[in-house]
Amino acid sequence: MSEALSQTLEEWRSLEVEYQQIQENHKLYLQKVDDVSKLQTSCSSAIARQRRRLKELSQLMKKCNKGLTEEETKTLDGIKEHIKGRPNAFFEMEAFLPTNNGLYLSLVLGNVNVTLLNKLSKFAYKDEYEKFKLCLTVILLLFSLMCYFFVSYRFVDAVLHFLAVWYYCTLTIRESILISNGSRIKGWWVFHHYISAFLSGVILTWPDSSLYQGFRNPFLTYLMYQSLVQCLQYYYQSGCLYRLRALGERYNMDLTVEGFQSWMWRGLTFLLPFLFFGHFWQLYNGICLFRMSQHPECNDWQVLVCGLCFLILFMGNFLTTLAVVRQKNKNQVKPKTQ
Repeated sequence: MSEALSQTLEEWRSLEVEYQQIQENHKLYLQKVDDVSKLQTSCSSAIARQRRRLKELSQLMKKCNKGLTEEETKTLDGIKEHIKGRPNAFFEMEAFLPTNNGLYLSLVLGNVNVTLLNKLSKFAYKDEYEKFKLCLTVILLLFSLMCYFFVSYRFVDAVLHFLAVWYYCTLTIRESILISNGSRIKGWWVFHHYISAFLSGVILTWPDSSLYQGFRNPFLTYLMYQSLVQCLQYYYQSGCLYRLRALGERYNMDLTVEGFQSWMWRGLTFLLPFLFFGHFWQLYNGICLFRMSQHPECNDWQVLVCGLCFLILFMGNFLTTLAVVRQKNKNQVKPKTQ
């Protein structure tokens, strides 16, 4: 037997042994996946059952308020404290269990499980979302600078507006996936990305009329300011979140937002003037567009729709930020008055 043939047969035998090992490992892997799937179903059912029983227990405890001794009252108070902490515990558990995608994700992705099964994957996806948001914000800033100072073609403007549509649509999808994985971004800070995507889409369809040209430069200036403020927010919010997470005061999956939340009160109040200025700029844009829609030569439906979108953005941003500031001030006044 030649040396080459001997080496070939030896290599083949080695590959056969390795192949058998791969088959066994894959078989074990499929078994583990099946076991994990059963455990997920079991945990989800148990959590739903616990919620239902806790609700029934709370109703039962309301009937036990009369004629109790001091010791019995303390026992009930202790149970109530434990019950209050259960929703947060269930929330953290469900962050690692498959959940319904919701209407928006179901329409976009279908019935696909988007739950990431370990903390490293969740953090990696969250960090990638943050980097994506910062990178696209910088690109939009540079693109709007180029359109304002160097290029004045409608086609280039359309590319900018299309980029903004794609950016906001992608943000809504990624945020929905992050929410399914335990991120606590909710309310207006999610909804305003849908409005921004719609607004960018309407501006994309606006024909190159005299009205568009009249609004073009003010809008580009607003876009540059908004991008700068968002970069500033990302830089300071990410640092603040890192410190608060290290102290155990914030959840690990919390995200930066284009607004103001209660956790930003310490160290980030200097951002409020920039945010309020941006909010009132949205109001100004809305008023200008509504006045423009009254012009006798105005035949573009986009004018009125854009004005309405800017007004909604102003009201949502301004009222939400104001509510956070008001609530925080109220919480600070309470200890002093007690």
